[in-house]
Order: sequence, then C-alpha cells, then structure tokens
Amino acid sequence: MNAQTERAERAGQPLLEVEGLRQHFRMSRHYTVKAVDDVSFTIHRGEIFGLVGESGSGKSTTGRSIIRLYTPTAGRIRFCGQDVSGRLTAQQTLLLRTRMQMIFQDPIASLNPREKVIDIIAEGIDIHHMYESRAQRRDMVLAMLRKVGLAPEHADRYPHQLSGGQRQRVGIARALIMKPDLIIADEAISALDVSIQAQVVNLLKQIQQETGCAILFIAHDLSMVRYISDTIGVLHLGHLVELGTTQDVFEHAVHPYTRALLSAIPRPNPLLERDRPIESYDCRAAGVDYTKGTLHHLSDTHLLLATDEERDRWTRGA
Repeated sequence: MNAQTERAERAGQPLLEVEGLRQHFRMSRHYTVKAVDDVSFTIHRGEIFGLVGESGSGKSTTGRSIIRLYTPTAGRIRFCGQDVSGRLTAQQTLLLRTRMQMIFQDPIASLNPREKVIDIIAEGIDIHHMYESRAQRRDMVLAMLRKVGLAPEHADRYPHQLSGGQRQRVGIARALIMKPDLIIADEAISALDVSIQAQVVNLLKQIQQETGCAILFIAHDLSMVRYISDTIGVLHLGHLVELGTTQDVFEHAVHPYTRALLSAIPRPNPLLERDRPIESYDCRAAGVDYTKGTLHHLSDTHLLLATDEERDRWTRGA
C-alpha cells in the first residue's frame, strides 16, 4: 500500500468513485453502441452497492469498465484514492489486480476446465507470489474452501465434477483469497437455481460482514438486491436514472422506469398477485431524453435523473 492510498483511507474518502463514466463501442463507421453513458456513483468501505436494470442496460459493462477489462471511453474512476481510468502504471495495475476482484456470471465459462480447483483458487496468489511454500499455498486454499462452504476434498476435483452452486463458490473463493477491498459480483446468481441463489447471496453477505470488503452487486433480481444492498442504482439504456438507499428506491421510487421494475416483482400471496397492477414504461413513447436530464437531489441520499419538468411531474405522481 503506497502513501497516497494510505492518506485516502485515513481521510475517509470513498473506496470507489465513478464520475461521468462512458463506455462506447464503435461497431462501424456509422454506428456506435453507447453501452454506458455518463454514469456516476460512489461506493464506501464495507458498503454493498446494488446495480439493477434490465438486460442490455449496461450493468455488466459498468463493472467490467471499473475493473478495467474495458478501457473507458470517457470519465474518471478513482479506486483507493488513485485515478485508474487512464493509462495504467505498473503500480496501478497491481492495485487493481490485488485489491479489486470480480465474480463472473457464468460459473462454468469462468473456470479453467483443465485445472483442479486448488490451482484455480490459487491463481492470483501464484501470480503475485503471496505465499512462501507449497504447504502454505495449500493451507490458504483450504481455508478459502472452508469459508465458502466447500470441503477440503473439493480442492483436487475439476470444475466438471462440481455442481453449479459449487462452481460459483469456487469463483468466490478465487476472489476472496486475494483479500480484496472491493468485489464486483457480476450477475453472480443468475445462472443458479433459486434455492442456490439464496445460499450464494447469504454467503456474500456473510463474507462482507466478516471481512469488511465492499461489494458491487450487479443483478436484475430486485428481491435479492433489496435483501443484500445498502444502496441501489437503477440503470436504463446506459444511464443511471435513480440512485438511493434501499428504502429510498423500494419505498419512495420516483422514476417511472424504477416504478415499472418494482411493479413487476411477483408477490407470494396469490390473491395479491392476481390484483397486482403492472406499470409499463417506454422512454421514447413518453418523450424522455436522458441526455437532457440532470441529477436532482430529492434528499441527501436520493438522486433522480430528470429535467426540471420531469422531476416535478414524477414527484407529484409518486
């Protein structure tokens, strides 16, 4: 840890600051996909930040840009007090690769089928030489296996010998062994059965409480996001349309897209489910242009992307 990072931590600065992030992909001379367009938010130490939205809204692209799997088109990313949005120095690359980790959506594709679990989990500590002996390496891996609820004998198995939930736990152990400050969980539960999803979410919450790491939890399952998150950002068409605490978003939602998402959550009571009103939202049909909106503070913790007229109209209807 260098002096700049230590000063940032002592000053209580946010762990991660994303400001005006844009991630555009040029498909041809005449067409560019604006996957993420002017997204800003912060994550503090020990916080679980939920990022929600429909498929194609830019959630995963945001996470991959933050960890620098993609080079951002524009905007600024500050992690541990250091700007990591431009050309990375060797020191910044080391900071990202050791103190920020990612759990991927597909637990099959993200694990090397030719390697045993012990080698998959130890990949990071192998690269950065974080052990002194082979015995210590094995002890570190076995400790991580126990932490994520797997048995020591799983260390010598291959990914195809594990269930989907077990494979995702291996992915979590691979991230945890680096002792990161921030974990980006990119749709980490979407490929799992519902009962296994609950186990993995509970595991992530337990890990956060034990280690104090922050988590960027990317998902489209609002019930899971509500359960695990402290703060929630709602993405639509690459724009962050609403941001607030879990209570702000679920009990005082203002943006019509957020309200449409919430109205789609099924209810366990069949009588209530039968009469559940469904709200629909089409920004083009409604004449909403996100590029003309600005972020309005509805409260100290609640932000809304809208024009002045849209803010007045939506807050009256909320």
